[in-house]
Amino acid sequence: MLVSARSFAEYRAMFALTERDLAQRVLDCPAGAASFVAEAGRRGIDAVAVDRQYAEHREELGLLVERETGFKRERLVKETADHVWSWYTDADDMIRQWTANARDFRADIAARPDRYVAGSLPELPFADDSFDLVLSSHLLFSYGNRLDGDFHRAALLELARVARHEVRVFPLMVYDTRERYPGLEPLREELADLGVPSRVERVAYEFRPGENEMLVLATAGYRTPARTAAGAAVAEDPVRWRHREAGD
Repeated sequence: MLVSARSFAEYRAMFALTERDLAQRVLDCPAGAASFVAEAGRRGIDAVAVDRQYAEHREELGLLVERETGFKRERLVKETADHVWSWYTDADDMIRQWTANARDFRADIAARPDRYVAGSLPELPFADDSFDLVLSSHLLFSYGNRLDGDFHRAALLELARVARHEVRVFPLMVYDTRERYPGLEPLREELADLGVPSRVERVAYEFRPGENEMLVLATAGYRTPARTAAGAAVAEDPVRWRHREAGD
């Protein structure tokens, strides 16, 4: 898969984000070179991005999007021929938009570095309940035939640990097979037994045919006894918890 750089508008559609959702504190994990946090900042939204690439590459991620999409243009044209062209006119338009989004990302990570935190699943550098809403796109189920069930369980529980209210995951389709992740229902049952109920929702976003569903985890009742009750040390959140300071 290519490194992508999706926009704020695409995030709103992929995750069915409302104004009420965006009034909360939001985490994008893994964020890659998306411009969601950059645009969120301009709108006064309290959003943070986390990605393992921020440890060393940071701004270079934006450059990688530009170089990789341009270099692999012919492959993109071929692979996306049967896609749903509602967000982009064609492959060249997609490349143009991703390039613009990547440049927005590069400018924002340079201007607001505290909003871009190095970290990766299944262990994030945030305390429990650091965010109200956590968004996760194009990782977990997209790589469902490369990441095993243990990783999926641990990653989703980690996202639930740092989310006060909800985790939303998009898409549910495996990239290589173009089928819904086969272990989804057993995984949902396991999570429910651990105190994390879930639901599947249709969303108003579709680029790859059939890729128009997200998984929503309800995390308000979830606790992580292994970390909180045992008093295990958790790295301090590098961004101030404004939602807690406001008394929410």
